[in-house]
Amino acid sequence: MECEWKPDEQGLQQILQLLKESQSPDTSTQRSVQQRLEQLNQYPDFNNYLIFVLTKLKSEDEPTRSLSGLILKNNVKAHYQNFPNGVSDFIKNECLENIGDSSPLIRATVGILITTIASKGELQNWPELLPKLCLLLDSEDYNTCEGAFGALQKICEDSAEILDSDMLDRPLNIMIPKFLQFFKHSSPKIRSHAIACVNQFIISRTQALMLHIDPFIENLFALATDEEPEVRKNVCRALVMLLEVRLDRLLPHMLNIIEYMLLRTQDQDENVALEACEFWLTLAEQPVCKEVLCGHLSQLTPVLVNGMKYSEIDIILLKGDTEEDEAIPDNEQDIRPRFHRSRTVAQQHEEDGIDEDEDEDDELDDDDDTISDWNLRKCSAAALDVLANVFRDDLLQPILPLLKELLFHPEWVVKESGILVLGAIAEGCMQGMITYLPELIPHLVQCLSDKKALVRSITCWTLSRYAHWVVSQPPDTYLKPLMTELLKRILDSNKRVQEAACSAFATLEEEACTELVPYLAFILDTLVFAFSKYQHKNLLILYDAIGTLADSVGHHLNKPEYIQMLMPPLIQKWNQLKDEDKDLFPLLECLSSVATALQSGFLPYCEPVYQRCVNLVQKTLAQAMLYQSQPDQYEAPDKDFMIVALDLLSGLAEGLGGTIEELVARSNILTLMYQCMQDKMPEVRQSSFALLGDLTKACFQHVKPCIADFMPILGTNLNPELISVCNNATWAIGEISIQMGSEMQPYSAMVLLQLVEIINRPNTPKTLLENTAITIGRLGYVCPQEVAPMLQQFIRPWCTSLRNIRDNEEKDSAFRGICTMISVNPGGVVQDFIFFCDAVASWVNPKDDLRDMFYKILHGFKNQVGEDNWRRFSDQFPMPLKERLATFYGV
Repeated sequence: MECEWKPDEQGLQQILQLLKESQSPDTSTQRSVQQRLEQLNQYPDFNNYLIFVLTKLKSEDEPTRSLSGLILKNNVKAHYQNFPNGVSDFIKNECLENIGDSSPLIRATVGILITTIASKGELQNWPELLPKLCLLLDSEDYNTCEGAFGALQKICEDSAEILDSDMLDRPLNIMIPKFLQFFKHSSPKIRSHAIACVNQFIISRTQALMLHIDPFIENLFALATDEEPEVRKNVCRALVMLLEVRLDRLLPHMLNIIEYMLLRTQDQDENVALEACEFWLTLAEQPVCKEVLCGHLSQLTPVLVNGMKYSEIDIILLKGDTEEDEAIPDNEQDIRPRFHRSRTVAQQHEEDGIDEDEDEDDELDDDDDTISDWNLRKCSAAALDVLANVFRDDLLQPILPLLKELLFHPEWVVKESGILVLGAIAEGCMQGMITYLPELIPHLVQCLSDKKALVRSITCWTLSRYAHWVVSQPPDTYLKPLMTELLKRILDSNKRVQEAACSAFATLEEEACTELVPYLAFILDTLVFAFSKYQHKNLLILYDAIGTLADSVGHHLNKPEYIQMLMPPLIQKWNQLKDEDKDLFPLLECLSSVATALQSGFLPYCEPVYQRCVNLVQKTLAQAMLYQSQPDQYEAPDKDFMIVALDLLSGLAEGLGGTIEELVARSNILTLMYQCMQDKMPEVRQSSFALLGDLTKACFQHVKPCIADFMPILGTNLNPELISVCNNATWAIGEISIQMGSEMQPYSAMVLLQLVEIINRPNTPKTLLENTAITIGRLGYVCPQEVAPMLQQFIRPWCTSLRNIRDNEEKDSAFRGICTMISVNPGGVVQDFIFFCDAVASWVNPKDDLRDMFYKILHGFKNQVGEDNWRRFSDQFPMPLKERLATFYGV
């Protein structure tokens, strides 16, 4: 044994002095302490002093000793691989010797230190650690047992994967049975550690745990009513995870588990109740949910509804008693980062006018985001929402009597929770709710002017969940009164109400679309007034409401008086914001929608907006180059600036069409796009391909010289693993084909095979299939000799993917292409002719010359096979198809 390390007395005093100073509140003192600590790291045995203070210097006060351990932990994190062997051995020894220190603070610090060393890949190099800790669990001394368990729990949390790998010779085979023994320990703290350790291994279905799954579940049941909240919480957490991975083992006990979880969801301790409430959320995702829960709905419903009330502490944290806060500036930390959804080019369908993945913003995030994000109220509301989707109208039987009581309750907190319940069940129970909406909606519209801000804000959200129904009724009945009141709420004196009203109004806009046109002046008046009124956070939501309005009413916004109202405040903000201000994102998105809607009306504002977007792209690219060449000198750029700018340029190109030509001519946008199209970030490529397609439509003369450079890049991006990139690249190729005509021929080979592969892939999203079909059709229109020979390989999915989209230019050119290819290679369509017939029948009114093409092909086929064969063939047609073809094409 080498002789024991001893500190130098003078050195020790210096370090203690430092530790004392670092507890000073003064920042300049702290800064100088930081520098001196960094200097001391030059000395190999500095870390020996730190562990010495933590474990041996019992004369010192606990905070100083613990601080010494935490500084050592940071050194381990940063420099452990440079510690000399003697030093790391000394530290490891001291840790294991002192894991049972009589002070809880020192024990916890030693535990953190052990875990940090272990997580530095040291579990392999410290083979005695786990056996030693497991041995210490059996110690007579409580402190030692508890300290060892604390360390083990942290190791299980940090290193679960390594523990279950062959690298360490499978220690879990010993550890898990060992932990299970401690479920029955007399100390609640130890019982809680033991469950927490085992819980780390449920989700990954760790073999060692699966072998002991039955004793584990039995032991859990034994602790079901433990007096210690932390133990009950860990039991609930275990059952929730087991529900996901070992439902089979829980099913025999399901009745008891449900009864138990009903109790726990009402636990006095909110943390326990929250863990238990997760059970209902998880259960709702299991196919057995309906069957095992149907008998308990009448007990569960009131429990969840009760959990949806604000607690007193919530109300204090939410400042529920401050009604007017509109003049108080926002706390910048409270503003969550927003994410820009890059442009994805999509087709319009017969039944709607919206793309199928638009409705993901409507989740239950009505409450405040600044307090703890997830609490019992949110969890109960989310559980009720998913259960409503499972049980549909069967949930109304237990819930309606409760709602009657809540919605008209004199206490505002109770009434507020009733309004939240009504919103939570909207999606799942819509059919059954329709009978009650004619009296409920007017009641809710009244609640919009409740004197409590928290009631007004939740009412906005709940009404937005019923917007679809409101819009389906005659506008004067519900839409007009609702809109009038919501617009007042947008100008509420409470910031939370402003925010909820703006979000709800955006949802209403999406549902109502052109129904809003008669009220445009009134709506714009309100939104523009809000500009002068809003603090920072709500301003960002206001941009969204304006952008959505533009998307919803389109060209109806293009009236001089509306432009006069809307553009000056937007441009004023645009001029105030600096290029590096992230508030540009929502403003650029908003302007992009506005430009697309206003079209020629946007011309007066176009040039400065265009210029700035090009500058943003250029700046970001330049910054990226600097960062790439000298990462230590320069920061990585935020590429969102570039993505949003490209998307706004797309909006301008789409809105202004040919008039954007001179701006493109005077700028280097095509050179910049060439770089963007090769960026390694998919979203940048996605947006640059959308812009390429839009510029191809607007001013192809400027794009054409670059085609030889662009086409190979488009070809390499036809990778369906990145759906949106692939989709936009595909669409751009189609637009280019139309403009290039027969000059497209040299490029057809570099894209054709991939397009055919994509259209035949299983599970390809609808949007990508449709765009691929259109592009194949367009490519075949301009290069029939190249594409027609492959007809048989794509005709069937081609027909099925285009039968549902609306008659439009893109569909028109694609069908001309397919007809041209059929005339070149009629044999390619023979086997799947019924699909072609069905696709032709999907047209409502094709242009005359396209109708002639269809007529010729149908009659040509009929004459080819002869009357009898045609009759046999057309007898397989569904009736509506037969009738349409007979009516329109006489076959």
